[in-house]
This record gives sequence, structure tokens and C-alpha cells, in this order.
Amino acid sequence: MFEPFPGNYVWNLQTNLALVCGGNHGEIDVAIRPIKEAAANGEDAGTAQLFDSWIAVADQVCKNAEADEAAGYRLSAGTKYGRASGYYLSAERMQSRDYAPRWEAYDKGLQLFRKYVECRGLHIDFVEIPYGDTSFPGIFVHDGSGIPRPALVSCNGLDSMKEQVYMAGHGQSNLERGIYTLFVDQPGTGEALRKRGLTAVYNSEAWATPAYEYLASRADVISSKIGMFGLSLGGYYAPRAAANEPRFALCAVMGANHLWGNLQHRRLQREGENPVPHYWDHVMWVWGHDNLDSFMKYCDNITLDGQIEKIRMPFLITHGQGDRQVPVSDAYRCKEQAVNAAKCDIRVFTPADFEIEHCGADNGTAMRDFIADWCAQTFAELG
Repeated sequence: MFEPFPGNYVWNLQTNLALVCGGNHGEIDVAIRPIKEAAANGEDAGTAQLFDSWIAVADQVCKNAEADEAAGYRLSAGTKYGRASGYYLSAERMQSRDYAPRWEAYDKGLQLFRKYVECRGLHIDFVEIPYGDTSFPGIFVHDGSGIPRPALVSCNGLDSMKEQVYMAGHGQSNLERGIYTLFVDQPGTGEALRKRGLTAVYNSEAWATPAYEYLASRADVISSKIGMFGLSLGGYYAPRAAANEPRFALCAVMGANHLWGNLQHRRLQREGENPVPHYWDHVMWVWGHDNLDSFMKYCDNITLDGQIEKIRMPFLITHGQGDRQVPVSDAYRCKEQAVNAAKCDIRVFTPADFEIEHCGADNGTAMRDFIADWCAQTFAELG
């Protein structure tokens, strides 16, 4: 992994994710150079300085996009709006929930993502998924043909957002293989958490079933070929959903997360790396708890033990050999328990793949494209 901040995994991870999500190395270099000294003070200290540096770059890229748009160069403008959106969202993701400037940055990121879609003329529908007496948002990526095709529900991890997963190339990779994708901000993530106060639930089928039913209702989706995909903590959510919603045709994960609840107990002992600064504040916000004791008790529910055995559709597990957040043993545990899956494939990515970190943060293409290939092949095998 590219590590401009020696000894600060969380800040290095942010930098790599920004690159994976379409960031420009020259722009990112300008964002990170002024904060190298601040990074030496640890992952939590200095995040306000980090925020200011990234926002300054995002603001300038946005201005450049506006100049392109004014000149009539809409494609160029759209590309820059997309990068600026990514930088705003990246800066926002690194802050504590009581850091007030984050909210404006988040809104700007959402606004510019829509400008990116508009200027580039992309076939992306902004949709709502019913959820109890409310809804959560998604973006549906298709080819505009109206031809029915297989589709995936793509869910976030602990701290990712639908726009980021899309910008990491998953939508395009799937589309090239004839698969549409519904990227959701499920409860506990993105807009669902920030705008609607919808917190995470361990029984992910509660929101995955409505996502499935939304896709099944579309005339341009083959209802018998709807799969479930998740990355990072989505490596818990997706298999849990597939185990309890048998209408999914397949399930694939980027990063197994078999024992996430148990992992929190280990993180209290500083075992493994955290994904974001202000970690405990963030996870309690995500899961809707106001104290650590109640959250840790709730964590006992967040396990795939007793769930994986219920998966009967084809199941793919991918993991990085050098994952510093979630041990590769979680992937093998998933594989061992998937005794009833129609097929269960596992691939652990090694240095030969140039991608060994958590969810491929050090490269961003190998796991992504392999998963897309496997899904396309498996959908074809289903007839």
C-alpha cells in the first residue's frame, strides 16, 4: 500500500481509497503534503487539519470543473466534478460526528456527484428503497437499453458510501459484463445514517429484502438473477442477507467479515487496524448506541456463525492475504461453514496480484474485476 504517512495506517488508507475511487495523484499530492507532520501525532489528532487540506483541493477542482462547464466542455467538467465529489466525501469520512464542517462537505459531495452524472450523461437512476415506514437511497447503474439483465445489490461497509463504491469502478466493471448494479446506502451508512438517522441492524435481511424486491420490480432486471454483494463490513451484511433471503441467486464478498462482533472486543485491546479516526465514536453512531457497554453487548449478535450454513446459492469469498483490519482466517471460516452452498469459491489475493490489503485498498482492481467475472460466469451457469 502507498504509505505517505509512516506509522499512520488510517490516514494512509484514506489516501489509497481516494486513489482507488478515481482521485488524481497530482491533486492528492497537494492535499497530503501539508499534513505530513500532523499525521505523526496519530490517527485522531489533526483530522481537522486533514479536512482543511483536502477541502482546499476539492474546492479548486470544483472551480476548474465549473470553468470547463461554462466553456461548454461538459465531459471534462463531469470528470472533475466526480473527482471533487470524491475528495469532499473522503474528507468528511475522516471526522468525528460532532465536527460541524463535515455536513457541508457531505452535501457538496452528493451535489457534485449528481453534476458528474449529469455532465457525463451516465445511465444512473437515483432511487428510493422502501424500509418500514421510510426508505433509504440507492443509485441504479444500467446501460439505458431497457434490456433485462442480471443485477447485483451492492452494500457498503462500516464507513463507505454508495458514491465511493461506484467511483471505485464496480458499476462499470459489472456493466461491461452485462450486469446492472444497485448501490445502496443501507441503514448505518451514507445518506441513510447522515440524513435520515437510520442506524445499522445485525439482521441485514431487513433492508436487503426490500432492495431485492425493488430490483425484481424493474422491467429491465431478470428477477431470477439478482445477486448480493458486500465489501468490508458488507462481508458480514451480504452473507447474512443471503442466508435469510433465499431469492438471491448468488452472493459475493470483498473481504470476509465472519466475526465482526468478536473483532470489536479485540480492537479494544488494539489488535488490528481501525478503518477511520475517532473509531469508537463512529461505530456507536453507526449502530445507534450512546455508550460503549451497550454497543459491546450488541456486538454478540454480529456473527456469521450459525448463518453461513443456511446459504444455498453460489457463494464467493475474496480476501487480501495481508489484510490488517480483518484476519484472513475469517475467509477460511466462511468457506468451512458454507457446506450447503450450491458452490463456494474462495480466492485469497497475494503479492503476485499486487493487492493484499483490506478490500484491495492497495490496488482496487484485482478483487473488483475477479468478483465481476465470477458473478457473470455464475449468472450464465444459472441458465
